[in-house]
Amino acid sequence: MKIISVVGARPNFMKIAPFIRAIERHNQSALPKIEHVLVHTGQHYDDTMSKRFFQALDIPEADINLGVGSGTHSEQVGQTMIAFETVLRGEKPDWVVVVGDVNATLACSVTAKKELVKLAHIEAGLRSRDMSMPEEINRLVTDRLSDLLLTPDRLSGENLRREGVPEERIKFVGNIMIDTLEAQRYKAERLSIKAIIRDNASLGQTLDPASLNSDSLAYGLVTMHRPSNVDVKDVLQPILDFFLHEVSKEILLFWPVHPRAVRMLQRFDLWQRALECPNLLLLHPIGYQELLRLNMDARLMFTDSGGCQEECCVLGTPCLTLRWNTERPVTLQEHGGVSVLVGNDVGQIRKAYHAVLEAERHPVRPELWDGKTAIRCVQSILS
Repeated sequence: MKIISVVGARPNFMKIAPFIRAIERHNQSALPKIEHVLVHTGQHYDDTMSKRFFQALDIPEADINLGVGSGTHSEQVGQTMIAFETVLRGEKPDWVVVVGDVNATLACSVTAKKELVKLAHIEAGLRSRDMSMPEEINRLVTDRLSDLLLTPDRLSGENLRREGVPEERIKFVGNIMIDTLEAQRYKAERLSIKAIIRDNASLGQTLDPASLNSDSLAYGLVTMHRPSNVDVKDVLQPILDFFLHEVSKEILLFWPVHPRAVRMLQRFDLWQRALECPNLLLLHPIGYQELLRLNMDARLMFTDSGGCQEECCVLGTPCLTLRWNTERPVTLQEHGGVSVLVGNDVGQIRKAYHAVLEAERHPVRPELWDGKTAIRCVQSILS
């Protein structure tokens, strides 16, 4: 059997790493052997956002790199389809495996089905019900085309059934992101928080040495990259002001700043203001293990990342999700998780912040979030 798996952007890397390891373990002990080809579309073309993650997660170099790079959604999808069609015709795989909901997921799904290749989607069935999100369109189209839908939780399976997907195409396998968390937990635990901050502090920021002296730092963590939060000054500035004038007065804040957020902070003349706050420490983009280490001891996290919601759930970090909806409702407090939807309204963010600031960590592990999802994915494809 020959499988092509596809990665395109950083969230994919954490999901494909355990899948590759599961194939390698299968090939050591069982038949039929699986020939695996890893295709990187090149959607994340910056080494700090791509190559660094491959190295940290022990992902082998991609067998094929399509080199698509940046562009609009349509440009990325179109260029990926053209390049991936050539790959499929040359490699002639039995299956294409896509993960997540990025543009590469959509483009390679459509191309696979046009070439009459079976398609499996890891992380199928997630729904935000927000059609203004490009990721939601990618999820809907990919799931509609997939022959095998590998779901991370029970709620995702129910979404697919309501959409009329036949039961035999749905396989509940658990959350493959947690496979990576469990595989990297030991390495992350050994990292020094102070070293992470020292080695990744943004150029031009003067750090207060006293703020890093304590062995038990009280700090919060910020990740923001979505256009709905960073592309509009009237949204971004009030959130930044809340961090600067309220949160940083009570705890340190560590913010690994996504390149998109850097561009917008600079465009809106907010970058210098952020740099001058002694208790808001702006960091260069950091690796998966470094972010995981910071999450392990954070008092709370402000994030618009779906992956961080999931990791906060398992680690027990109170999570204020800077979105009005989520495709991962299993992480929300009403479903037993640790995440609260607060959108980008500072009033709601402030209210939730004060409610969770002193909350105790309460790790939650949804069903089959056990670090063995990739094995179940491989077994489902083989069967």
